[in-house]
Amino acid sequence: MATVPSVSYSITVRLEVPAGGKAVSQLTHAVESAGGVVTALDVTNAGHEKLRIDVTCAARDTDHAQAIVDQLEAVDGVVIHKVSDRTFLMHLGGKIEMKSKVPLRNRDELSMAYTPGVARVSMAIARNKEDARRLTIKRNTVAVVTDGSAVLGLGNIGPEAALPVMEGKAALFKRFAGIDAWPICLDTQDVDEIVRTVQVIAPGFGGINLEDIGAPRCFEVERRLRELLDIPVFHDDQHGTAICVLAALTNALRVVDKAMEDVKITMAGAGAAGNAVLRLLLAAGARNVIVCDYLGAVHKGRDDLDDSLRWIAEHTNAEGYSGDLRGAVKGADVFVGVSAPGILTGDDIASMATDAVVFALANPEPEVSPDDAREHAAVVATGRSDYPNQINNVLAFPGVFRGLLDAQAGGVTQEMLLAAAGALAAVVTPEELGPNYIIPSVFHPDVAGAVAAAVRESAGGRARGFTEA
Repeated sequence: MATVPSVSYSITVRLEVPAGGKAVSQLTHAVESAGGVVTALDVTNAGHEKLRIDVTCAARDTDHAQAIVDQLEAVDGVVIHKVSDRTFLMHLGGKIEMKSKVPLRNRDELSMAYTPGVARVSMAIARNKEDARRLTIKRNTVAVVTDGSAVLGLGNIGPEAALPVMEGKAALFKRFAGIDAWPICLDTQDVDEIVRTVQVIAPGFGGINLEDIGAPRCFEVERRLRELLDIPVFHDDQHGTAICVLAALTNALRVVDKAMEDVKITMAGAGAAGNAVLRLLLAAGARNVIVCDYLGAVHKGRDDLDDSLRWIAEHTNAEGYSGDLRGAVKGADVFVGVSAPGILTGDDIASMATDAVVFALANPEPEVSPDDAREHAAVVATGRSDYPNQINNVLAFPGVFRGLLDAQAGGVTQEMLLAAAGALAAVVTPEELGPNYIIPSVFHPDVAGAVAAAVRESAGGRARGFTEA
């Protein structure tokens, strides 16, 4: 639940008030007295006796929105006509659409775009399948694939409920990288069915973005699809998060004048995101890392290790620490949380090393209160938009896929991920770098282009034979 009014709980109240008197001036006061924030007040119809007004305001949650409406209705002379939830209005009928890139104004144009002219293009592709990248939407199209099992912080809510999120992801692809993406929401959580389904639809796409598929199933889905397909397969919950974390940490360590290979890093979360973040940090030079899950530190002596946890145990925690997260945080230079809300306190952050770096990325409720963390840490980042240093995957995946598609890449390498993180970090200039600016805004005009260029250069224009990340 939001603690302050948020545009995500924005409403517009259409009401009538008497044309004379104090009712109009009381509307803003009524909203503010209920704890809301007025963002617009528009007179939509005026008469001698009545005024019709749209009052737009931000609330904390749905109950708070209703309380604001009740307060408005209590103003003398006010008649409520309609209350609209602006978020639901934005989603009404979906957020994306397909448009033709070519005009179809006459018979000639129809004959070239469709039959009989299109047959020549189809036969050219039949002779050389690679021409599909040049002559069809394949060159610029990504499938956003989910099984609805791990949607945002909402959990296993199913494919229909996942569709608004996947639509949003497709809209972000278009907005930030000019990529045409389409939601593919699968009504199965069986690994074999997911893999086979994606395999058979792959010819129509230049890349596959796996999204919101729960761990550990997501690891096998990605691994098998990378083996089967000749187009890039990228699980954004893993690799997009890892790129953003590495970029932000690179700059945070510059702020506190510490080196990656020297710092002690404690991580909370050993799922999809945690696993990918860990692997990329190790590839970037991190040496001293302890990963904790809900049972405590991951170490070789635990008897509950699956393949993923076993890999973590073999590549981290060299001293075999077997305690809990709070103990692992003591003396650490860096905390990276991709886990659960409220698992640490300000006192835990105070026990970290001098000039500590805290990335509390659980969303919307971080692992530790950002305000409490800022009292003790030199640099704090979250996944939220209402604090500085937001770690947001939209900083990575549009540029990554833009580079992959432009290079006609057949896969994704760890070198590409490192290159993307380095380029993202470099968008923040030395003059701009500081405790409250270690990662650029998602609206920074240079982000997608810089990441795309780095990935494209790393790909080297090769289309096959990549070593998988």
